[in-house]
Amino acid sequence: MCGIVGYVGPQSPLSVVATGLKNLEYRGYDSAGVALNDGGIEVYKQEGEIDDLDLPESTDATCGIGHTRWSTHGEPTDANAHPHTDCEGEIAVVHNGIIENYDALKAELDGHRFTSETDTEVIPHLIEEVYDGEDLVGAVQAVLDRLEGSYAFAVTAVGHDGMVAARMDSPLVVGHGEDGNFLASDVTAFLEHTRDVSYVEDGDVVAVDADGVTVYADGGVVERPVRTVDWEAEAAEKGGYDHYMLKEIHEQPRSLRQTLSGRVDAVNGDVDLDVDLPEQYLQSVEEVQIVACGTSYHAGLYAQQLIESLADVRVTVHVASEYDFTGGRDPWRTLVLAVTQSGETADTLSAMREAARAGARTLAVTNTVGSTAAREADDALYIRAGPEIGVAATKTFAAQVTTLSLLSAYLGRERGTLSASEAGDLLENARGLPGAIQQILDVESDIREVAEEFVDGDGFFFVGRKLGCPVALEGALKLKEISYAHAEGFAAGELKHGTLALVTPDTPVLAVLTEGANPRATLNNVKEVESRGAPVVGVTSLGDAEKFLDASFEVPELGRLEPLLANVYLQLFAYHVAKLKGRSIDKPRNLAKSVTVE
Repeated sequence: MCGIVGYVGPQSPLSVVATGLKNLEYRGYDSAGVALNDGGIEVYKQEGEIDDLDLPESTDATCGIGHTRWSTHGEPTDANAHPHTDCEGEIAVVHNGIIENYDALKAELDGHRFTSETDTEVIPHLIEEVYDGEDLVGAVQAVLDRLEGSYAFAVTAVGHDGMVAARMDSPLVVGHGEDGNFLASDVTAFLEHTRDVSYVEDGDVVAVDADGVTVYADGGVVERPVRTVDWEAEAAEKGGYDHYMLKEIHEQPRSLRQTLSGRVDAVNGDVDLDVDLPEQYLQSVEEVQIVACGTSYHAGLYAQQLIESLADVRVTVHVASEYDFTGGRDPWRTLVLAVTQSGETADTLSAMREAARAGARTLAVTNTVGSTAAREADDALYIRAGPEIGVAATKTFAAQVTTLSLLSAYLGRERGTLSASEAGDLLENARGLPGAIQQILDVESDIREVAEEFVDGDGFFFVGRKLGCPVALEGALKLKEISYAHAEGFAAGELKHGTLALVTPDTPVLAVLTEGANPRATLNNVKEVESRGAPVVGVTSLGDAEKFLDASFEVPELGRLEPLLANVYLQLFAYHVAKLKGRSIDKPRNLAKSVTVE
């Protein structure tokens, strides 16, 4: 992994591919490269930034493929960077994913010369063994049966005027343009050229040339629907902000209006989510399981408390990489929610597939129309946050929690456990989120001042109870992701069960003191750390909490959704600490936006 882009057509592929790689920088990478096909294959690749690539000023090529790599097999070096070629340098491949049996394949490729430590390099050599110089599609098809693992790869070769791609458990999308056609791991790679896309499905082999796109599957040619991406290229640009992350924090009011649009009838307490969950089925559900990773997992923890209280059904939340459908559960009475911003998170997809194999109904909660999760689940619920470029999730967390809040009300109404008036109160609060978040954004300068005061802390502890606990976890995750400071988030009551040993005057504590977060009990924990000399920053809706705090931020009153407002303060705090430390905020070290390998 991490980013693929390819182009064939009348424009300069060098320019198109290089720009596409820049558009994919947000995914994170440690090396980059380009292969151009002008009747021969020219490869330019190296460790480091795209801007450092020694590319030619011009080319006669009509086809190009490029890659940004995030190291899995082998260190970030020039040799390990993609593209990789065969022995003669006539076949070039870029690849996301992991070829699990690459060691065995290497052993079988007797006489071939390997120049890298990567698993990817076996692919061009396998193709070399069967490629006759003309039928590249047939050669790729012949190779696929020998590959074990996950992959999305694109290949161009001498004797072929375009590129061929294949996919298994890793995202790949085709762009259909008026001036040529595109391949990429993400539509942002080519969005300034076309918004008409089709999604490559597992097992597909795709031939792309200047005139069109042909998809091969199940022994024949198939049609994949062409969709129009409903946001413009400008939505994926910084728009005057210093970083994508800051822009996306400030986009939360608008993205939540999109999330709520057309879904909420607060007067009657009704929710329209356009999902196929029959009332009879929902009445029979005995358990809701949520599978997710990272920020999405924290959103799931927030949803757990809402669904259990509003829909009167047991909810379990699972780190997707640890998920097993076991314990004697009845799959026919289990609803599995796969929460994944990209819809391509490998661990979450694996968990969702295990649930489906067991016979459970699956619902993908995702931001990406046409993603693997959306296609494979029984149904999809879209969070509608718009494009998110920064590696650290911000507006998508808010949109996930808001969408799951609507789902909680929907389940409660369908199951008869939530009255119209109770649902109306929650929905009215949800409608108030955009305006309330804007109030917080308007006092960003105050948050920056607090960040300046505590930027040199030895460590940071984020605490909260009930709905405040997942927000504390998310706040700590944001700070450690982008500032590299040590940060921990946990239930406030756990302070006295070990963590107090770490509390000093140089370890700021950030506390969620809002409705839905048992603020009075948390305030007692605040006093415990203050007695040990630790400074405390509180995000609160309690009118009398300020006297106990070294710094405080006021949260507008929105009931169970107040902790979600507290999260915006914590996002801004993390951002400004990271900026003061001079960190690479949009591309934090060692991290990628979409984790497409297990």
